[in-house]
Amino acid sequence: MGDRPILTMGEMVRSSAGKFGDRDAIVLPDRRLTYTELNEAARSWARAFVAMGVKPGDNVGLLLPTCVDFITAFYGITMAGAVAVPVNARYQASELGFVAADADLVTIITIGKVADGLDFSARLEAALPSLTQAEDPWALALPEVPRLRSIVCLDDRCAPYLVSARAALGAGLETPEAEVDARIDAVSPQDTAMILYTSGTTANPKGAMISHRAQVANSRNLGVRYECTGEDKVWSPLPIFHIAGILPMTMILDLGGVYMTIPRFDAGVGLAMLGNEGATIAYPSFVTIMQDLITHPTFKDTDLSKLRVMNSNFAVQPEWIKLAVAEAMPHTIQVGTYGLTEGAGTVSTSRLSDSYDVRTGRCGVPLDEWKVRIVDPETGEDCGPGEQGEIVLGGPNILKGYYNASEKTAEAIRGGWFFSGDIGSIDADGNVMFHGRTKDMLKVGGENVAAAEIEAMLQTHPAVKLAQVVSLPDDRYSEVPAAFVELAEGESASEQQLIDHCKGRIASFKIPRHVRFVAEWPMSTSKIQKFRLREGLIAELQAV
Repeated sequence: MGDRPILTMGEMVRSSAGKFGDRDAIVLPDRRLTYTELNEAARSWARAFVAMGVKPGDNVGLLLPTCVDFITAFYGITMAGAVAVPVNARYQASELGFVAADADLVTIITIGKVADGLDFSARLEAALPSLTQAEDPWALALPEVPRLRSIVCLDDRCAPYLVSARAALGAGLETPEAEVDARIDAVSPQDTAMILYTSGTTANPKGAMISHRAQVANSRNLGVRYECTGEDKVWSPLPIFHIAGILPMTMILDLGGVYMTIPRFDAGVGLAMLGNEGATIAYPSFVTIMQDLITHPTFKDTDLSKLRVMNSNFAVQPEWIKLAVAEAMPHTIQVGTYGLTEGAGTVSTSRLSDSYDVRTGRCGVPLDEWKVRIVDPETGEDCGPGEQGEIVLGGPNILKGYYNASEKTAEAIRGGWFFSGDIGSIDADGNVMFHGRTKDMLKVGGENVAAAEIEAMLQTHPAVKLAQVVSLPDDRYSEVPAAFVELAEGESASEQQLIDHCKGRIASFKIPRHVRFVAEWPMSTSKIQKFRLREGLIAELQAV
């Protein structure tokens, strides 16, 4: 870490504004903010939160797509000493309602309709049925979410039970600037900066509490590995509510460089930005995004000569994308990465000096401060080089625990070590490799999905007696969900009816792509053998 002080999120933005003032900090296709503007906008939000009665340690939700206001409000929350809770913008009503209540949110920042089929305030109304009857938008008292006092809407015109952002920011003008500085100064690096909900093996997601120290230090250590300076321009198309958006943003804003992103992924817009702005580091990470970039008609005319590092993670992608990108971008150093929300993002990533084979065939060596073990799940003993076991992590940058879930925390953090539930290995040279998940999880286009969550939703259909969900390999999304269903006696339902039953109730990426009906389950002594269901369906689909 060198001799630089460990900053908190709010202090980092304030300090960077003092050092880098008029330099670009945030760039979106239609908006740019300098460091001074970012700091001032974040402080305006902090003053609004103070005026609204948000106390240090309170949890504030962000239900927004990637946009400038997400970033300024995010840092405003941390400046006020509160905890930011970015909510997955793809969550539907049932998931939203769960997080709003589970996270004890006192206020939520949101927006109305941003695109066809994307209306956040409508989703909140569905998640919180008593909201539309609320009389005072500044003092909500909803039975579904007892702690929630207000919902702030970025639109100029919003429903009477929402507080407009203009009114909230206006109220903040009463808060003295000195109060914001006092709040920033009172935050300790060990305090929780944010709670990120991540799908576990249970039906409901769990909120990983990440400290200021963990996020700022881990982002700094990533910058050291990628040899970053304030001259770098980092482009990430990943949603800002993910750790994969927050990690590189923190890394570069700490150094005085530029963070570039796009509201939703569009290959043409992304390429124009990469070329015109002269991006030096790119964080596409997922095969879907890389494929769309290199096959886009403008790709061959885009000047990517400044792009020195790309987090492509070819070790866990299909071989064809590795070959295609190598041919399309021969001068860019491709790196592999292993990381997770609970580790404040990246845990291991390639050294720029590693060989091409190592960078594209492994997930790199641990960043500074990480201790990584591979543990035999049966014996608890450490595995030898190349042997597979559970990835277990130690060091100051692991999560503090899961919010409101002491049992889940005790299960995951034992003796100061975080048991990830991921299967991995470490080779003789110290390179980490990811091999899958020990528990019943799918990874759909980079999103963690618990099979149990989809099963629970299918089982709310009156015709379904039992549902079991497995992953199918998919060229584009890595894995997609497929369901096996046993119908209740005398009931009937079609594949399409069950798929339709899930639509609008769980996020689109969780909806099963196939449904098969079973009369008898393949069993071990006591458990349904999902691998046999999966193998049978793969064979059936390949035979078509």
